Amino acid sequence: MTEPCDLSALEARRLIGRKALSPVELMESCLKRIGEVNHAVNAMVAMDEVAARAGAKAAEEAVMQGGPLGLLHGLPVGIKDLEEVKGLRTTYGSPLFEDFVPEADCMMVANLRDAGAVVIGKTNTPEFGAGANTRNAVYGVTGNPFDQTKSAAGSSGGSGVALACGMAPICSGSDTGGSLRNPAAFNGIVGYRPSPGLVPSEKRAHGWSGLPVLGPMARNVPDAALMLAAMASDDAMDPLAYTLPEGPVRGVPEAFFPMQPIDLASLRLAISVDFGQAPVEKLIREAFAIRAKAIAPLFGAAEEADPDCRGGDEAFEVLRAMAFLTAHAQKVRDKPDMVGPNVRANVEEGLRYTLEDGSKAAAAQTRMYRAWQHFFAHHDVLITPAITLSPRPWKELYPAEIDGKPTRTYYHWLACAYYVTLCGHPAISLPMGVDRLGMPFGLQIVGPRGGDALVMRVAAAIEEAFAGDAVLRRPVPDLAALAAAQPVKAMPGAVGWD
Repeated sequence: MTEPCDLSALEARRLIGRKALSPVELMESCLKRIGEVNHAVNAMVAMDEVAARAGAKAAEEAVMQGGPLGLLHGLPVGIKDLEEVKGLRTTYGSPLFEDFVPEADCMMVANLRDAGAVVIGKTNTPEFGAGANTRNAVYGVTGNPFDQTKSAAGSSGGSGVALACGMAPICSGSDTGGSLRNPAAFNGIVGYRPSPGLVPSEKRAHGWSGLPVLGPMARNVPDAALMLAAMASDDAMDPLAYTLPEGPVRGVPEAFFPMQPIDLASLRLAISVDFGQAPVEKLIREAFAIRAKAIAPLFGAAEEADPDCRGGDEAFEVLRAMAFLTAHAQKVRDKPDMVGPNVRANVEEGLRYTLEDGSKAAAAQTRMYRAWQHFFAHHDVLITPAITLSPRPWKELYPAEIDGKPTRTYYHWLACAYYVTLCGHPAISLPMGVDRLGMPFGLQIVGPRGGDALVMRVAAAIEEAFAGDAVLRRPVPDLAALAAAQPVKAMPGAVGWD
């Protein structure tokens, strides 16, 4: 029998609305799953079970009263430990904030609560989200549920693992260089990067920068669309989330849920294994080729084509460093011993750049964006690998080489994700089976400017097309093996910087 925690978010919400599933029953099932397997992966970190149960009880009472219910009513949600939750320890993965307990929810968490979601706990993240290997000196490492010795990616690694293990039906994530999409690919779940401004945030230090965004993570596309519909809104504190007198610029929640079906045969598909320049390892190229061959016949037209990404590596390096200088330079100056190697490396890199470097990066980003508009005039959607390599051991701070060739930076292996970030296009990582090493493979689907609803609908159609395919459908970790496994934090090097 299916445990309540293994239900899709959409099905659980339907059952709650019909009074066939109690939010209390769902919460208890999720807490039970956390108790059974979290020791093996360390995905869920700060928790307040008393508050979670009280929230579920209040949700149950609201159902019984018969009033209107929000989109996410009664659904437990895991919140990435970069986002503040009132009364719940929020560390950002940093010893500097080891004892910080916020007095208020951040905007995103408040919106999720308004939609009826109940916070079950915080999910692990690397320090300040720096790096795509979820390790920090506060909570230690998060292991991959398909092999606890391997990386869960990041920086939303805790959310990705919690979803894969059934600890919560939905989780929050954030994405600059792929921090939603990378862990989705590594852990066999769905991660969606929306267009900048669609999900507002009051926390971006560079308010007009579209590089960092917040977004939903789930086990399937309809669940991600449900959560996105609750997250999408307008707020004056986010300069990218603006409206016009006649209505929102970037759409309304109804554009995402309920999703309308789409005829893939009416669309033109572009297929790119590496954007023409990303360092994609041979193993991933082979896996992608199998999936591209299976997907192409679903579309009206399909061809191999690369959008112009020249200068993208250099532009992302500079623009990313600028953001790190603003957020963390003072910490590195004042308390260098309390800051980890990735954050220090980013700040040191940023201090080497000049204003001329910044101007060139902004110009290169603009040129690349305009080239992408020409590309999407001829193609409706683009598919690529979500990430450039198969999961490696989490003891490796970052991949220094791919197929024997050195990487440019500690985040160069994220190039398939950050090229999309630079241009501000929406993208999703869709789980499609495992690679030849038995680790999850993520397909990235990229849409045109503002094409959020299109990306969701295309992803849902592809997901549905392969739902019965034992090789290409979403993989599921062995929960019994995880329950019997040793604690990941007991492994050498699991806690701390090294």
